[in-house]
Parts: sequence; structure tokens; C-alpha cells
Amino acid sequence: MSRSGRTAVVAVAAAVVLFWLFGFWPALAVLIGVPVLAYLLLDSSQRQRVRGMSRKRIGR
Repeated sequence: MSRSGRTAVVAVAAAVVLFWLFGFWPALAVLIGVPVLAYLLLDSSQRQRVRGMSRKRIGR
């Protein structure tokens, strides 16, 4: 299984557990808020690198 496939499986499993434990809205807030907060904590050069990775420009 590819790395992105494993990430997707783990994300779905985490979502199911959070929805079961906390309910829909708190779980949704955690699932959206944590990645957004992590992105906002990066400095500008790291954000640029992350945007480049999403555009398949790794190694340039």
C-alpha cells in the first residue's frame, strides 16, 4: 500500500473513533482544526515547501 493510502486509512479510522467518542461537531472541529493549526505554525519558507509538495515539485 502506498504512503498516501496508509494515511487515508489512518485518517478514516481516526475520524470514526472521534465521531464515536465525541459526536459529530467536536470531532469535525478536531479533524479540521489540527491540520490547519499545524500549517499556520509553519514559517513562510516551510509553507512554500508544503505547497510545492502538493504540486508535485519535490526536488526542485
